[in-house]
This record gives sequence, structure tokens and C-alpha cells, in this order.
Amino acid sequence: MNTFHRGRRLRSRSVLRDMVRESRLGREDLIQPYFVVESDPDFKKPISSMPGQFQLGLNQLLSEVGPAVDAGLKSLILFGIPVEKDPAGTQAYAENGIVQEAIRRIKSRWPELIVVADTCLCEYTSHGHCGLVSPEGVVQNDPTLALLARTAVAQAQAGADIIAPSDMMDGRVAAIREALDEKGFLDTPIMSYAVKYSSAFYGPFRDAAESAPKFGDRKTYQMDPANWREGLREAAADVEEGADILMVKPGLPYLDIIRLVRDNFDLPVAAYQVSGEYSQIKAAAMNGWIDETAVALESLIAFKRAGADLILSYFTQDLLKAGHV
Repeated sequence: MNTFHRGRRLRSRSVLRDMVRESRLGREDLIQPYFVVESDPDFKKPISSMPGQFQLGLNQLLSEVGPAVDAGLKSLILFGIPVEKDPAGTQAYAENGIVQEAIRRIKSRWPELIVVADTCLCEYTSHGHCGLVSPEGVVQNDPTLALLARTAVAQAQAGADIIAPSDMMDGRVAAIREALDEKGFLDTPIMSYAVKYSSAFYGPFRDAAESAPKFGDRKTYQMDPANWREGLREAAADVEEGADILMVKPGLPYLDIIRLVRDNFDLPVAAYQVSGEYSQIKAAAMNGWIDETAVALESLIAFKRAGADLILSYFTQDLLKAGHV
């Protein structure tokens, strides 16, 4: 008579392990970020702090997206790098802004591909902050909302399937929802960066998007990494304002927050495996210390286990092409 648990019975063969697997990763769960540059359609520059990722002109972007779609890519998110920046980030909401142009080209070629538009000003402002800045150097909340709403509308008019505000201004989801509805985009969902921390893991992204602040930091609008109850308040506010999907950013250092959001809100939850997470895995793999593919897949299943429905990851494209997802 056995007196102990024999858990190994269900681990003895791969088919049994597959049958009882609790969390699964599918290609429809993954969103690939791309950095698109306005200057030259044929521009392609490696991002030194993010091996395997590039700044891409419009033609090069399409050349990257095509094979990824053939490999099963279902969704992507776009970040723009304009030629000219100014204090008000006007290229973010210009009709011919770089992200708007990229959206139009992608949707004309792959209409079924879900295109997410990151909605923020930091890549377009000369000071690098996510909102308008007062003469005293204070990021202004309420005056910024109108510009974020204009950006969202411009992106939706270009064909964006999902609007994703990442700025962390208070009230931006409500402002964007109202603006989209007024322009007839009632069915365009908002994936809010609802719980976005002021994280040291963003460093490589700021190289890629050329969006580092020229002064100060973003701690007055992004969240303190020590706080979890505040994250629930932020998520609740975005739900009330009309968000359709809630995102937690960064990812692996905040799996507890992903689980809290999953357990407290009945909306789809997204997680962003940010640049610093990606680059750490890449660097360790390049040094021969870890198996890149195995670690990447393990990290992604961790998001699913924590409760994420969607994952933004720079590994998406390569994993699809290699047939791992």
C-alpha cells in the first residue's frame, strides 16, 4: 500500500506531460514590438543594447513583418522614431506621422494582422517626457490628455486595431475613449498600460526608441516598484474609464502583480516582457551561460502561469520562425 504521493506517474512520458500541462503558450498570445524610423524607408540599424532587434525604415519594416506573418505572427505593436521632435510631440498625432504611415502600409498588405499602436508622446517630444512640460520643468497631466486623445484618433484613422496608451497620465483612458467614440471608433479597444512601474529594466528600450528624458526621470507619473496596492488602484481606475485590456509592465519582476490583476479584474490581462528582460537573456546566451530558446520559452510560460492572456515580447518573431510556438 503506497503511503506517499507519486507525482512522477504523470511525468513519465512526454505525451502524458503534454496532456496534463496547466499553462499553454500559443502564437495568438504573443505580440512582437517593432521600432519604425521615419528618416529613410530602407534604413536598418541594429540596436546594440538589444541584440537581434533593429530600428527599421518603412520598407525594412515590411521586410521583417512578412516572414514573421508567414511563420504565424498574429499581432504586433509599433513604436515610432520621427525625424523632428518638438516640446509638444506633434509628430505623434500628425496624419502622416511615422506610426500612422506604418499602420497604413501594414494593414493594406496584411489586413487580418492585429496592429497595436503605442500611444504616448515620449518618442516625439524634444524633452523626452510622456507629456507636456511646464516652464518650471513639471510634466503636466491634464493638458497632455488632449494630445494623447488626438494621437489615438490619428492612429485609429490610420487603421490601428488596438490603442495602447503607455504614458501613465491620470484620466487618459477616459479621454481617449471619449475621443475615439466621438470619431466613430466605438469598436476600437484600448489596451491600457494600466500598471506601469518606473523601472530600471527599460534602459535598452530608450536606446531603441530614442526616448530617454533629457532631464529628471519619470517617477512622478510611473509607479513606485515597491507598491502593489497602488497597482490595483490604477487598474481599477482604467477599468472604470473604459479600458478593454489591462497591461502590467515590466513582466518577470512583477509576476505577483500580474496575478493580482488577474484575480481582481475580469478583463484580459497583458504583460510586457520589457527590453531589459530580453537583453539579459540575450547577453547570458551570447556568453554561453544559458540556452536562449529554453529560457525564453520558460520565461513566457511564467507569464501565462501568472495569469497573463497576452504577452508583448521581443522573442516572438524568432520563436515563431523557429517553430517553437
